[in-house]
Amino acid sequence: MTVPDDLRRAALEWRDDDPDPATRAEVDELLARDDGAGLEDRFGTRLEFGTAGLRGAEGAGPNRMNRALVRRATAGVARWLLDTGRAGDRPAVVGRDARHGSAAFAADAAAVLTGAGIPCVTFAGVVPTPVLAYAVLHVDACAGVMVTASHNPAADNGYKLYAGDGAQIVPPMDSEISARIDSVGPLADLALAAEAVGSVPEDVVDAYVAAAAGLSVAPRHRDVRLAYTALHGVGQAVALRVLEAAGFAAPAVVAEQAEPDPDFPTVAFPNPEEPGAMDRLVDLARDRDADLAIANDPDADRLAVAVPDPDAPGGWRALSGDEIGAALGDWRLEHDGTGPDRLVATTIVSSSLLGKLAAEHGVAYAETLTGFKWLARAGLARPDLHPVLAYEEALGCSVGRVVRDKDGMSAAMAFAELVAAEKAAGRTVQDRLDDVARRHGVHRTAQRSVRFDGPGALARSSA
Repeated sequence: MTVPDDLRRAALEWRDDDPDPATRAEVDELLARDDGAGLEDRFGTRLEFGTAGLRGAEGAGPNRMNRALVRRATAGVARWLLDTGRAGDRPAVVGRDARHGSAAFAADAAAVLTGAGIPCVTFAGVVPTPVLAYAVLHVDACAGVMVTASHNPAADNGYKLYAGDGAQIVPPMDSEISARIDSVGPLADLALAAEAVGSVPEDVVDAYVAAAAGLSVAPRHRDVRLAYTALHGVGQAVALRVLEAAGFAAPAVVAEQAEPDPDFPTVAFPNPEEPGAMDRLVDLARDRDADLAIANDPDADRLAVAVPDPDAPGGWRALSGDEIGAALGDWRLEHDGTGPDRLVATTIVSSSLLGKLAAEHGVAYAETLTGFKWLARAGLARPDLHPVLAYEEALGCSVGRVVRDKDGMSAAMAFAELVAAEKAAGRTVQDRLDDVARRHGVHRTAQRSVRFDGPGALARSSA
């Protein structure tokens, strides 16, 4: 395919503005071999900054995650914080996962923010997303940037933005930021600080662990055997600390998935919803005669669980996100406070069962658009209510008010407590789900995930 002049010109202009020699070389190679399809895929469209920030495959061009894109996006974020008066004299906080490129992207974000006059503090190493969200509130930051692609494939990376209230941005914040990103000039003109102003205080993780463990509502129930996997992500160290602080015995850990590894070598797709992702965990749980198998996704903001089930293949069954929400919702409504001044929330694509549980217990119920940004803001809109549970069917869950986003680590503690309490009563999670079904009817849900590799695949699917 012959490369059109306008496409070649766009690639050259982007290359000359790119601070990263690796992605500049990628463009040169594509141009040298007249790879029109490769250039079109990278330069024919772009990653759009939305309420979820940015996410996509790493590589050269505006349709990939790269250092040029991160610098440009952060410059737009900085201008928005300054123009809207959100920055004040408060710092921004930057965290990252262990993916390829995350360290460089986080350093670039900190350099741009600090260079723009917004003091920036960073974590010394990798950090789970819920801890970054918690840190925004703990250090009274004006914003938080988390470099992560969560449970996406190894080739991807991403950029997630939290506002100063600790929740993800919502419209019109995204369009306001996007307009400022579009107005950023040559990257060579950006002021870059040599380093961030400082490090996130050492007590932030300690404070998060204590707060997450403090969400326990039945501390007398701890007789439960657990198995755990971090799926090669960054959650294990903090998740195990939360369980320990809450009084649980150390779980058996899937050793080959315990350390952060950006290549995710033991799973085809590091998403616990995907078939096969939890196989090693379930094998370990079965071998150790565990009562509960817990998986966090690579940035630890999601919770997946499996439980013994004699009728399931292999004697174990993974619960759906809606089953987790129903069981945990019913349990927490029984044990987390009393009276009507409480709130549970879910999304329009999740089961309707939580609303029926809310009516049964006489508490407030919110149903929002898809995405935890909306669930968090349902709680922020009602500060007079105690948030018992918010969940979405895609394994996102939050208990209490510690983190204003989904949090797979505190949710793991809460679910382990549920299982321990049921075990003490001679019951199982399935018994609780059956009780809920007898009271409110059987609710069946199913999920289908479709991944499009590039704009061409998406266009063909719509034809």
